[in-house]
Amino acid sequence: MNTNWSYSNRRLAVLAICTALLLLILPEQSFAAAEGGSESLALTDNWLGYLAIFFFVAAYALIISEETIHLRKSKPAVVAAGVIWILVAVAYIGAGETHLVEELVRHNLLEFVELFLFLLAAMTYINTMEERGIFNLLRVKLVSQGFSLRQIFWITGLLSFFMSPIADNLTTALLMAAVVTAVGGDNIRFVSVACINVVVAANSGGAFSPFGDITTLMVWQAGHVEFQEFFVLFVPSLVNWLVTAGILSMAISKEKPDAITDSAEVKFGAWVVVGLFFLTITMAVSFHNFLYLPPVLGMMTGLGLLKLFGYYLQLRDSSYMNADRGSASIHGEALSADEAMFEESMGSDELREGKKPYDIYHNLQRAEWDTLIFFYGIILCVGGLGAFGYLTLVSEFMYGDLGATSANIIVGFASAIVDNIPVMFAVLEMSPEMNHGQWLLVTLTAGVGGSMLSIGSAAGVAVMGQARGVYTFFSHLKWSWAILLGYIASIATHFFVNASAFA
Repeated sequence: MNTNWSYSNRRLAVLAICTALLLLILPEQSFAAAEGGSESLALTDNWLGYLAIFFFVAAYALIISEETIHLRKSKPAVVAAGVIWILVAVAYIGAGETHLVEELVRHNLLEFVELFLFLLAAMTYINTMEERGIFNLLRVKLVSQGFSLRQIFWITGLLSFFMSPIADNLTTALLMAAVVTAVGGDNIRFVSVACINVVVAANSGGAFSPFGDITTLMVWQAGHVEFQEFFVLFVPSLVNWLVTAGILSMAISKEKPDAITDSAEVKFGAWVVVGLFFLTITMAVSFHNFLYLPPVLGMMTGLGLLKLFGYYLQLRDSSYMNADRGSASIHGEALSADEAMFEESMGSDELREGKKPYDIYHNLQRAEWDTLIFFYGIILCVGGLGAFGYLTLVSEFMYGDLGATSANIIVGFASAIVDNIPVMFAVLEMSPEMNHGQWLLVTLTAGVGGSMLSIGSAAGVAVMGQARGVYTFFSHLKWSWAILLGYIASIATHFFVNASAFA
């Protein structure tokens, strides 16, 4: 409990300092913002704008204290979004603009809806693959092979790096952390260091794929980086993980843990779901690249295909469950091949207990709704601050005064403190004039920068919950210097490998 308060208070302190500095520079620069000709009004010196910042910081204080006060992060985010846009509306009406505010909020809602539907489709696929036993099969295969602790360390890291671009960094980190905790048992040192490795690898792998992280997805949907262009970040991302993992591995022994015997069953249709998932990804990319349609349309079409297959599974289950199984057993009637496979995948005990047939909407309901609604709140909050003109000021200071390279490197550090999603959305809303190499750089830094603190990414926060008391904020902080070295190495590698993109 005390640990949670400590790292929450650290983030609060940083936010308070940043806000105070921002408020100090606003009055001096408000006129410059007005001259910039941005789409929003320059109201940064308006008291309503200061009040909006206050509500945003207060809401974020509650958001980052979620583990301590047990208040879901979506609740303060949604309330703050509503309050901030009320303040925006009042300010714009006072300035004689009665319709512009509506256009601005609709723009932000469109940003959210595309992200929401895309993630909803992806989450439903991931939940369905989990329900069909795909991920459990992978976990059992790993924990039952008799690998040494160091081998498990490298295998889980490698799998995290290459699974994350497809399954996203959060899902990958949770799966690999489950393997680490199952193998490590009471070996606190191994579990802690291996969890750090999983988080860094998952975030690094997610940085070179539009499907690997929310931030890369946002950049792709905004049109700043094409799908195939993300893969030039593969080498910098790999360097980011390998440098850190090489240092961390020195703390892992070569001893073999106690053997673990476990079994896993893959339910009927599991591999069809995997095939449909890859087809859906292909459609999302093709819709965007060849038909010039939003990628979300391809994802939703794929979700429709999954629901059709779910309908088939539901009919199949219902037909077997409605059959008189008891009568067949009593009279010694042989089961058909399909019926035998169904009983094996469902379990006869479950049938006797009246288990319901497959329902695709159950997997749809299991989507991370708190996270999805949180995105709504954050996008609308940041958009509201942008409507006051604050994003214009920050953009002029970071990308004008400091320069794109320095600004994009700072984005990585900000991602570790505040979380990469609102930081990246703010950058996209600023839409600074940058060459292609710089857009790739900010994609890289926002993706891997969050690894420097356990609270800097969704993967880190999720693993802290899974390995509670073992993988903590401070156990991660102890190795932040190694992660920082990987961060620096990845940036240097990007400038070397992708030098032509900066021309």
